[in-house]
Amino acid sequence: MTARRFSFLLARKSARPLVVLVALMWAGLAICAVSFPPLTGRVVDQANVLSAGTRDALSSKLAELEGKSGIQLVVATVNSLQGEEIEPYANALFRTWKLGEQEKNNGVLLLVAPQEHRVRIEVGYGLEGTLTDALSKIIIVNAIAPRFKAGDFDGGVSRGVDDIITVLTTDAAEWQQRPSLRLDHQPAPGWLDWLLVAGVLALVTLLIVSPGFRWFFLNVALNLLLNPGGPRSGRYQGDGGFDGGGFRGGGGSSGGGGASGSW
Repeated sequence: MTARRFSFLLARKSARPLVVLVALMWAGLAICAVSFPPLTGRVVDQANVLSAGTRDALSSKLAELEGKSGIQLVVATVNSLQGEEIEPYANALFRTWKLGEQEKNNGVLLLVAPQEHRVRIEVGYGLEGTLTDALSKIIIVNAIAPRFKAGDFDGGVSRGVDDIITVLTTDAAEWQQRPSLRLDHQPAPGWLDWLLVAGVLALVTLLIVSPGFRWFFLNVALNLLLNPGGPRSGRYQGDGGFDGGGFRGGGGSSGGGGASGSW
């Protein structure tokens, strides 16, 4: 089977659990030794790049969004990705914090790693059809990255949050007409084809040689089969939330939807 044919099969909805399992495999290996900041509010500014005024304004805006729609959007900045790529880091952080409502999986994470000059919008399962990968990329490229490049983290995060909220709460017809959204229909680049093939080969190899990984893989697979909306009790999921202000994750999950960028 050629790499392109294999990639085509993985793109089919019926094959999506395989893609998720491969992603979880890589995330599980990479993230096991990584520590995450606690979920202390709707804005977790571990990197301390946001002003107090911006943090307060964002917290109020995000609380209003959740109160009206149930959507749980959290902003996080981290000191470091600890040597990991931002995609598995963001997905594991999302799952650790359990963002969004458990039944609707309607959480969103805007993650900023200033040290690595990386940013990601991680989208819960239930919102992938609204806040698509292409729309997430547009928000990063047009609203966030240029401001970060100029050193304006307050402006980049604020504008990014505003655009995310606009997509989530308004009629998407205008957004869908943008020519740049044709990215949704372009075939995956060749390197991604081979990356997926390499992931499956690595998965098979690890299942053969590592009893510990077999346990991890079977645990994740069982969660996916019993709960198609996403695992609730994976190896790198925490309790989420904090008691002081009553805010906590609701138990939602993400399958890696969203987009990443740099500046």
